[in-house]
Amino acid sequence: MSEPRLVPNPLVAKGAVGSLVGESRAFHRSMPDYRPTPVAALPAAAARLGVGSVYAKDESRRMGMPSFKILGASWATYRSLLAHLGHRADSGIGLAELRAELAAGPDLRLVSATDGNHGRAVARMAGLLGLSAHILVPEDMVRERIDAIAVEGAEVEIVSGGYDDAIRRSAELADARSLVVSDTSWEGYVEPPSWVIDGYSTMIGEILDEIDAGNIPRPTVVAAQIGVGAFAAAVARGFAGRTGTRLVGVEPTDADCMTASVEAGGITTIPGPQRSNMAGLNCGTPSVIAWPDVSSGYDTFVTVADSAAEEAMRLMFGDGLVSGESGAAGLAGLLSHTGALGLGPDDHVLVISTEGATDIANFNRVTGAALVAE
Repeated sequence: MSEPRLVPNPLVAKGAVGSLVGESRAFHRSMPDYRPTPVAALPAAAARLGVGSVYAKDESRRMGMPSFKILGASWATYRSLLAHLGHRADSGIGLAELRAELAAGPDLRLVSATDGNHGRAVARMAGLLGLSAHILVPEDMVRERIDAIAVEGAEVEIVSGGYDDAIRRSAELADARSLVVSDTSWEGYVEPPSWVIDGYSTMIGEILDEIDAGNIPRPTVVAAQIGVGAFAAAVARGFAGRTGTRLVGVEPTDADCMTASVEAGGITTIPGPQRSNMAGLNCGTPSVIAWPDVSSGYDTFVTVADSAAEEAMRLMFGDGLVSGESGAAGLAGLLSHTGALGLGPDDHVLVISTEGATDIANFNRVTGAALVAE
């Protein structure tokens, strides 16, 4: 495992970053249980970093799920099914009408590879629409995350190797009745992952509403964790064009495919499988569709050890926020590189806690909490 490092981005070109979309937000507002998630102040984290404030977007409870992933999975599933059925994207077909049409047609199933949260969200969408789901997971996924996917009604296949191996297996399953809804892209497969990124516009739009309303400070630093890059691309679209805001991309030292790619000047696959406790970030190859926004939008990339994620989890929990290993990674990056990033009292920091405690046993071990499964 390499040591944590900080890499200034030689490819930064913020004018090349894409824009958020509005269509997904209107769609999400029509879904059951939609409401904006809160943005919470983290005073202990601010004191530790020596900055003016730290705020965290809390995605531990998003539409009945413990992460933000339902936003991308739902929009990508909806758009994929509309395309499959020959409907225009602006057809105005709602979920109930779509479910009825699917019930009258040939059997379809949704397929996806996952480190946990995305696959569970795809399985949830399959259930809402009366479809089956086949979810591929890497062999080292903890049992609690596998069981959470199975509870959604999905068939779960454990694939030998890591996340990239699960991705390859999912691509092999694509056929006339199996629609792959992935949050990463590869040669010849780009539309559903692009819709995943578009789906995350809803979350970023909620944050921008809070900033523009004066409810939270305008951030001078936004830290975003990176897996394949879909979430990080959405963050770039929301903040790269905002004057006075630095974007910091964060990866585990054991899963630094985006940082390695930036250093190489193009998309690079790192050796795997990746074994960080930040399971949602254990990716070996950046998404082709996310690469342009992430490589152009971020000022700096940093890598962090698992111990830093655990420190961030404890610090956030002390401020009353339940954040899982991947959810705490953004703050972990700032804790690990505070001096090198030049953080100071004039800075206002924004992080996004992308998940709650999806591995409750480990969360309790790290934080000393006594959470129980709901």
